[in-house]
Amino acid sequence: MTRKTKLMKSIEDRYHRPLEKLLPEMYNEKGLPSMAEELAVSRSTLWYWLLKFGVSVRRIALSSDETLEVKKNK
Repeated sequence: MTRKTKLMKSIEDRYHRPLEKLLPEMYNEKGLPSMAEELAVSRSTLWYWLLKFGVSVRRIALSSDETLEVKKNK
């Protein structure tokens, strides 16, 4: 269990979601810079939180005729 700061708890209250779920969703939708701006925290803080909550971040480049399927590990 990861101990959460007051800032973490206030963001969870604002979005009505635990950071463990919110962070990967926001990262996929917005990317780190927009995410940091919306949450009003630094990029380095977000990287630390992603690491702390065990969120795996992968970057992939695809050509226009390629597709990507993501499978969830259990």
